[in-house]
Amino acid sequence: ALTFLFLQEHGLNFQRLLDASAYKETFRQDMIRWGEEKRRADPGFFCRAAVEGALHPVWVVSDTRRLSDVEWFRNVYGDVVQTVRVVATEETRKRRNWVFVTGVDDAESECGLDQGVAFDWVITNDGDELALGEQLETLLQSLHRSI
Repeated sequence: ALTFLFLQEHGLNFQRLLDASAYKETFRQDMIRWGEEKRRADPGFFCRAAVEGALHPVWVVSDTRRLSDVEWFRNVYGDVVQTVRVVATEETRKRRNWVFVTGVDDAESECGLDQGVAFDWVITNDGDELALGEQLETLLQSLHRSI
């Protein structure tokens, strides 16, 4: 939601903001600052935008990044909220061309959920497709049982 709303307000190229290009990195810190200003004024701003118009029995809200986001969903939707964290080793992330950037990758927007959240599910995505598939199947079966 942050990227799309930032794009709308600033007239940027949506497709280029989705990739890992220098174009996105040029605007990344501006997006973070802009997002922080929006959250300070209204902590539920992006959460409401993520669920606006959602009608399905199961929603996947990807890319929540702060404890306040998780708390908002739990306060509004209660026990039906299931939190899922996807993890990969630093080695795997580097193989995927991730490079740590001070001021970005250590900001709340990137590590705000590293502490303080008891995730319902932790999925490991280190490149083993079979293991990933098994974890996702277990998660999906659980979701189907709860509908």
